[in-house]
Formats: sequence, C-alpha cells, structure tokens
Amino acid sequence: MRASLRGWGGVGAMAVGCALALAFVLLLPLTQSAGGSETDAGLGGPGLATAGPARADSCVDSQAQNETWSPSSADGTTIDAIKARTGAKRKLIVGIDQNSYRWGYRNPNNSGAELEGFDIDLVHRIAQDILGDPDAVQFKAIPTSQRIPAIQDGRVDMVVRTMTINCDRLKDVAFSAPYFKTGQQVLAPKSSPITGYNGTLAHKRICTAAGSTAYAKLDADRKSGKLAASADISTTVPNQLDCLVRLQLGEVDAVVTDGALAASQAAQDPTVELKGAAFTTEYYGVAMKQGATDLVRRVNQILVGYRADGWQASYDKWLSATLGADSAASKPSAPQYLRTS
Repeated sequence: MRASLRGWGGVGAMAVGCALALAFVLLLPLTQSAGGSETDAGLGGPGLATAGPARADSCVDSQAQNETWSPSSADGTTIDAIKARTGAKRKLIVGIDQNSYRWGYRNPNNSGAELEGFDIDLVHRIAQDILGDPDAVQFKAIPTSQRIPAIQDGRVDMVVRTMTINCDRLKDVAFSAPYFKTGQQVLAPKSSPITGYNGTLAHKRICTAAGSTAYAKLDADRKSGKLAASADISTTVPNQLDCLVRLQLGEVDAVVTDGALAASQAAQDPTVELKGAAFTTEYYGVAMKQGATDLVRRVNQILVGYRADGWQASYDKWLSATLGADSAASKPSAPQYLRTS
C-alpha cells in the first residue's frame, strides 16, 4: 500500500480514505440507534429516546452501574400498561426474596407474616410514586436463578432482590441506577481456620447461589488460578439462605455471597462470622425488561428522591445493626447516567 501511495496522488488517496473512515465513525451511532427492535419503539413515551442493551464489547463491570437512563417522571407505554390494570389487579408486580433477613423477609412474628426489609421498603416507595399507593404491590417470591427469566417472561414488572448490576446481566435486562453498594465476602463458622478469600479456601467446600455473581467470580478465579484448584465450588442452591443451612449442617465449609447478605445471615446465626474483607465491589439495582425505558427512567427519578429522603431511614431500621451505624460505605454516590434523552 505504501508503494502505491507515493507522491501527491498517494497523499490524495490517503486523505479520501481518512475522510471515509471519519464519516463511518460519525454515522455508526446513527445506524445503531436506528436498528432497535419493534419492542423498543415508543416505550419511552413522547419525546423519550430508546436504546438496546449495553454492548458487551464496551461494557466494563466496574462501570456497569452507569449503564442506565437519566431520570424522568414522564409516563410511557410500560407505565401506562401498569396503570391500566383494573380492580384488584391494579398493582405493581415485583419479584422479591422472602428469605433474606432484613432485606426481603417474611417475618412470622409480625401481623400477617408480612414481608419486610430494605428491599421491601424500596418497592413500597416505587408503588407509591407510580400508582399512588405504597401497598399496591403484588409480591412474587422468586429464587436467585429465576430473577432474569421472570423479567423476560413478563411474570414481573421488575425485580428488587439484592441483584448486582454487571455487564452479563445487562445483555438480558435493564437496570436502574444503583441503590446499594456492597462486595463479595466469605462466611464461615467462627471456629473455622478460613481467614478470608485466600489460600485457606484450598480443599474447602464452598456454597453459592445458582446464577449469582458469587459463583461466577469463584468459577472465573479458579480457572485463572486466583482461587485454589482444590476449592470445591460444586454446591449451588436456589436461594442464599439455603447456603446458611448447608453450612449449619456441616455439608459445606464456607459460603460466599454479598457482604450485606452475609452480615444478615451472621445475625441469624451467632456461630458464624464474616471472614476477611470484601474482595469485589458491587452495586444493587432494580432490574426491568429491556425496552421498558419509561419505567427505568421513572425508577431512576424515584431513586433521586429516595436517596435524599427515605434511604437512610430504611438503612437505620434494617441494616445498621449488622453493617454498622455509618452507612457511607453502602450508599452509592450520585450516578453518572450514560444514556440521556
């Protein structure tokens, strides 16, 4: 090519080539945004832009929490459909956990064994904003591994279930801005020689929830050599609490889960404790169907107000006893919205 581009003719050819390349780069975003599916069209409501899922080749897990739409209070197709439900069915349908102590937990000791916890408080706030009634909610208890299928199949409008935002999941669902910050930690009996996420896990049986970021991390680290090859990660369960039961029965030696959940499990069983510091940084988000742009933006608008008024009170009530009175490490900073109208 260099031989053929000699003299002014070569320079001219190079200039034309550069111009064409620049035009391609400038036009590429337009061609991508114009290629959305029919299910994406109009879901943002009048004047609201829509887009497909985050691109796998551009998403980075450490920044995945920013892959969301800017806040808006405008209704659109998705919210209109929710509001159009009549009678007893006029409710927000939300996938939650009923076994995560102080997050989403059916307390047998309160009146009616009602659901309670940090995630449940957020659900009531969302229902209040969209439907004008904090109790206009139909809760659906779903296991960890069914969170994404429940959204994709339309069984729920959203999932509020300690669900970590990451690039793999952004291929399948849309997320709100983050509402909680945590990280993976090890939970083991106080008498255990395990000291954290390190060599003491060699030859140990480790339990995780199926479909969780904990299992994905352990699997990747064992393949790369960061986790001892002798660590047994074959035990997976439908719900996180099942791991605590396995630990109590002596069927596993340790549990790996989000530190926020592990702390609540330690509160349930004083014979176990967190071992070592968190070895990842993760953010929980509200998960919704791809294309439900108006709902994502509405939840993000709700979260703006909730972070200012409501978040701290819920933290103090449910989590301060296990995570400490200082919530600074758990409260996400104001998000940077990468998608705007």
